[in-house]
Amino acid sequence: MSDLLPPEIVALALRVVGENARHGRRVATAESCTGGLVAAALTEIPGSSAVLDRGFVTYSNEAKREDLDVPNEIIETFGAVSIACVWAMAQGALKNSNADVAVAISGIAGPDGGSPSKPVGTVVFARARRGDDGEPEGEMRHFDGGSRSEVRRQATLVALELLLP
Repeated sequence: MSDLLPPEIVALALRVVGENARHGRRVATAESCTGGLVAAALTEIPGSSAVLDRGFVTYSNEAKREDLDVPNEIIETFGAVSIACVWAMAQGALKNSNADVAVAISGIAGPDGGSPSKPVGTVVFARARRGDDGEPEGEMRHFDGGSRSEVRRQATLVALELLLP
């Protein structure tokens, strides 16, 4: 199917594209530690242009503020790897796109950058839906992948799952 990405990522991306296309839903991604892997997985799938509106790779805090309108106070108070930050990223992705649903990812892929409260392998996720004023949907995960690529692979899988209808 794809020589570029692991088969389990491509298989899940195929489901995301197919199921969202059937629902007439467009998606956007706001990625930090995954560096665009979620959007890349979706674009591996023929017909993804009917589903993927756009992807934001906002690796720096400045990019999160400028491209996704994440308030500086959130980054200063909670940090970039926080539910508050990814929720704001997901909301910003919706605001700055034509998507119906957005997923946001931020984390510490390693091998450096961890702390006792947020060790390497800590990744936070949020999903926002247009017109949904309910409680923010977010979660923090701790991946023990042993490598930067393994943390990013696992984070990509979780983010794709969040894009399923």
